[in-house]
Amino acid sequence: MDVVSFIAHHGYVVVALILFLAAAGLPLPTSIALLAAGAAARSAALSLEIVLPLTWASMLLGDTLLYLGGRYTGWWLLAGMCRLAMNPEGCIFSSSAYFYRRGASTFLFSKWIPGLAAMAAPLAGSLNMRFGRFLRFDSVGVGMYVSAWVLVGYVFSGFIHQITAWIATLGHAIMLVAGLLALGYAGSILMFTIKARKYSKIRKISAPELKERLEDLTSDRVFVIADVRSHNYYDPGMQRIKNSIRVEPTRLKEELEALRAFMAPECEIYLYCSCIRDTTSKRVAHMLEQENCRTSVIEGGIKAWVRAGGELELVPEADIQHLPKFE
Repeated sequence: MDVVSFIAHHGYVVVALILFLAAAGLPLPTSIALLAAGAAARSAALSLEIVLPLTWASMLLGDTLLYLGGRYTGWWLLAGMCRLAMNPEGCIFSSSAYFYRRGASTFLFSKWIPGLAAMAAPLAGSLNMRFGRFLRFDSVGVGMYVSAWVLVGYVFSGFIHQITAWIATLGHAIMLVAGLLALGYAGSILMFTIKARKYSKIRKISAPELKERLEDLTSDRVFVIADVRSHNYYDPGMQRIKNSIRVEPTRLKEELEALRAFMAPECEIYLYCSCIRDTTSKRVAHMLEQENCRTSVIEGGIKAWVRAGGELELVPEADIQHLPKFE
C-alpha cells in the first residue's frame, strides 16, 4: 500500500494527526502527508473541501500549543528544542535574532525552512508577541503552506501515485521515514556522547563543598567564580552567585584576555551555568584548561548553589543583555 492509498484508507484522522504532531515539534513528513492528501482528494477518496480546512486547523493548533509553551516556559522550551545542537545557546540566540529582525512576517515563510518551522511559534511566545498578531500571521502562513502542497498533490496526483508506489517497493513509506529519523536521532546522540567524552576529566565541585571552601578561604588564595550563562537567560531582577563575574561563553577568546588581567598562576576558577548536565560550564572549562587555567565546574549550577544556601546578588544592569520583546 502506497502513501496515497494509506491516507485514503485511514481518512482524515491520520492526516490531521500527522499535521498536528509535526506542527507541535515532532519531525514528521508534512509535505508527503499533504501531497498524499491532495492526491487522495483527486481520486475522490477524500474531500478537498474538508482536507484544506482540516490540515490548516491541525497545523495551526500545533503551532498555538508551541506558542503558549514559549510564552509560559520561555527559554526552558527553546533549550529543550535546541538540546542536540552543538551550541544550544547559539541555536537559541541566532534563531531568536533572525526571527526578531523579520518580525511576524516570518510566519509567512517559516514552514518552508527546516528548523525555523518548529522554532517560530515558541520564539514568538517567548518574545511576547501578542497572541492575536501571532494568530493572524501564522494562519496566513499555514494556509499558504498547506494549500500549496495539497493542490500540487491534487493536480499531479498521477505523478504522486508513481512516486509513492516506487517508495512502497522499498518498504512502507512511513516506516522508512521513521527509521531514517530514528537513525539520525541516534547518530546525533552518539556524536553528542563522543563529544562529551573530552569533558570527562573536568574537575567538579558540589555547591555545599564550594560554599564550605569559600568560608574557610584565606586572604592569600585567589579565586574567581565565573557565571557562564548566556546573556539571553537574563531578565531584570535576575540573580547570580555573589561576587561572581561575567564570562560570555560565545565570546570566550575575548573574555579570556580580560580574565588574564587579574588571574594569578595559582588562581582557581569555578564555573556555573543553568543548563542541563552543566554543558556550557564543561565546554568553557575545557577551553580554559587548554589555556592552562585551573578550573572546576559547580555541579548543578546556580540551582544547586541556591539549594545549598549560598549567597546571591542581583545581576548588574551592565550585564543584562536580552533580545527586545514584541509589544
